[in-house]
Amino acid sequence: MSKTLAVYDPAMCCPTGVCGPDLDTQLVQFASDLDWLSAQGVSVARFNLAQEPGRFASEPIVRDALQHGGEAALPLLLVDGRTVLSGAYPTRNQLAAWTGVKSAAAGCCGTSEPTVAQSADCCPPKDKATEESSNCCEPTETVSTETRSGCC
Repeated sequence: MSKTLAVYDPAMCCPTGVCGPDLDTQLVQFASDLDWLSAQGVSVARFNLAQEPGRFASEPIVRDALQHGGEAALPLLLVDGRTVLSGAYPTRNQLAAWTGVKSAAAGCCGTSEPTVAQSADCCPPKDKATEESSNCCEPTETVSTETRSGCC
């Protein structure tokens, strides 16, 4: 049975918040993660307070969250009608865990462990055509305080 994710965003200028000259990289990543989740078979619905206030008022869980926490409760994420996160955007790994989707990131992309993953879930088999162009599963590199594997 497929899971359903509902995202109730704060008021933004467009449905995803990925617009204008100053893009919020967190919103760009989240939009990408939602596209990925949808491609995994999860039903994803996203609502923007500025564009669909009626959806916020008509959903009791969302209405209660707004009454108790104000707009700081947003974004609010519901999986199958249950609150899984309020006030922050999740990671792809969190989305995968909440929806029961096997994440390609598990043990590879997006983890904080500085490891070299050798999993077929993360890394495609190397062949002549991709060997030179792919750094998937190469040693990790540290970028500021984040550790990333070679495949992300």
